[in-house]
Amino acid sequence: MTEVKQHKLVKRKIIKIDEDLCTGCGNCVVDCAEGALKVIDGKARVVNEVFCDGLGACISGCPEGALKIIEREVLEFDEEAVEKHLEAMKYNERAELELTQETFLEHSHQYGCPSAQTMVFEEPEKQKEISGKIISTLRHWPVQMHLINPRAPHYQGADVLLSADCVGFSYGDFHRDFMKQKSIAIACPKLDQDKEVYIEKIKILIDDAKINTLTVVIMEVPCCSGLLALAQEGSKRANRKVPIKLVVVGIKGNILKEEWV
Repeated sequence: MTEVKQHKLVKRKIIKIDEDLCTGCGNCVVDCAEGALKVIDGKARVVNEVFCDGLGACISGCPEGALKIIEREVLEFDEEAVEKHLEAMKYNERAELELTQETFLEHSHQYGCPSAQTMVFEEPEKQKEISGKIISTLRHWPVQMHLINPRAPHYQGADVLLSADCVGFSYGDFHRDFMKQKSIAIACPKLDQDKEVYIEKIKILIDDAKINTLTVVIMEVPCCSGLLALAQEGSKRANRKVPIKLVVVGIKGNILKEEWV
């Protein structure tokens, strides 16, 4: 018979989540290597105190500042339990991938983060055909934030577009309305790692490349707001100041908000 480990209460550091501030974006869930966090009923929660090491790797990715480290009496951290928990999570992920589409839709209410919720849209009304090919307005390569050189010539004194990955697939006139006459960088605030690198590159764009303006285009899902937070943090650390414009695109491709921030 397997012996069940008895966890004792100890005074140590642990994550505390302010539910009033939390939007359920899921950034913290991605950043937590121990799998201690999960979005439940639209809010991030600690699923088990023994999984949380209290180091706070999940804090920096939260765009709302809803997480902080506190010290209180909780169950002791258990590394062995974490390993078993992560193995169980991998097994569950594999099982989810094997679900049929019908079964997945039946269980879709279990997925708390709006950015991961499956949706199917009706076919749009047939549009008038435009003869000829649409020419790309992309002026440089690469475009992914981890790959770009913020001191490259095409960023010098430029109007820069910082776009969430999904926008280009959601907004039909992305090239014409957003990319024209701009140098571009794309990123995913939810899934990309090493976001501190992004902040530093934005700072370099402002101070060294001396960009003219920065337009941040994001999707309406809560986790996407993290891209604006990264841009604002990079601007905060920079010595120069540049105008920052925010554009929010709906998941059906419509512009919901457009403002200077």
